[in-house]
Amino acid sequence: MEVKYMSRALALAREGIGYTSPNPLVGAVIVKEGRIIGEGYHQLYGGPHAEINAFENAAEDVYGATMYVTLEPCSHYGKTPPCANAIVEKGIKKVVIAMMDPNPLVAGKGIDILKTNGIEVVTGILEDEAKKTNEIFIKYITTGSPFCLLKTAMTLDGKIAAYTGDSKWITNEKSRGYVHQLRHQYRGIMVGIGTVLADDPMLTTRLDAKEGCDPVRIVVDSRGRIPLNAQVLHVSSQARTVIATTDQIPQEKLIALQQLGAEVILLPSIQGQVSLPDLMKALGERKIDSILLEGGSTLNYTALDAGIVDKVMAFISPKILGGSGAKTPVGGQGKSLVKDAVHLKNISINRFEEDILIEGYVDR
Repeated sequence: MEVKYMSRALALAREGIGYTSPNPLVGAVIVKEGRIIGEGYHQLYGGPHAEINAFENAAEDVYGATMYVTLEPCSHYGKTPPCANAIVEKGIKKVVIAMMDPNPLVAGKGIDILKTNGIEVVTGILEDEAKKTNEIFIKYITTGSPFCLLKTAMTLDGKIAAYTGDSKWITNEKSRGYVHQLRHQYRGIMVGIGTVLADDPMLTTRLDAKEGCDPVRIVVDSRGRIPLNAQVLHVSSQARTVIATTDQIPQEKLIALQQLGAEVILLPSIQGQVSLPDLMKALGERKIDSILLEGGSTLNYTALDAGIVDKVMAFISPKILGGSGAKTPVGGQGKSLVKDAVHLKNISINRFEEDILIEGYVDR
């Protein structure tokens, strides 16, 4: 039964995807005498936590009940009071926790409060599933850098566009719809200047306003080549546009971008290109906890080579374009030896009608 109730708590946690950043996704279920009497999840950054929402939604007195929660209850004062204290005050007799909180401010302290007050604590129920649900939070809270997902779409022969540059559309509508859900889930979306010059994208979430939030638009542009009429600088959105550049950008261009409302981040360069590790640090300081990298082949290679990519999603469409000059998902200099290739682990494969999605994590 513990697995059943924790599965429900995890399903509730995922209801908060896209709205809690940079806080974790958390779900809570209260069970009394074999019945679920209350449940809740963390709905919005700065709002009540899952445990508090579960108490508020309880259909009867929770005294003596068991709470199932996907993440260790917090023990510190942040945007809200400590949940561990609220659990004690409500008279919960047992707390089942999927995973401990990796946040150094918590890190076992919430469990200590519960145990000190005579509450039975069980940990590790569906822990792996809970960690995957909060993979973004875990990376960000332990390193200060965003979790980076490299997403690409290619034909069966590994092309992201025809030799003419035409790329609409490699994948089908169902695959593209899933990508827009990812844009809602991730706090930032990042492309290189080559993509802006070639496609002039808006980098928004094509979902109903009630269903999705736009990510922060990030353009890696070492020399400030972005046109002042580019759509990313004029799109109507609550999310801002960030231009990551170096001291190679002309001062008048920097001022013009700022006047258009863009945030310009000046960063060190590596061989004339924006230092991506320094960019990740700067974005993390701005509470951008996750990046959806939709770069072209050059930025994709640079990101992999710099070691900033955590996860890869590769959509493969059963089309064949051919063309020795047609671009592939990862360009750049490339590796000289097969043994030096970037390896992925924990692979999963899904179908979107005729398209195939291969998903995996970069093996460090």
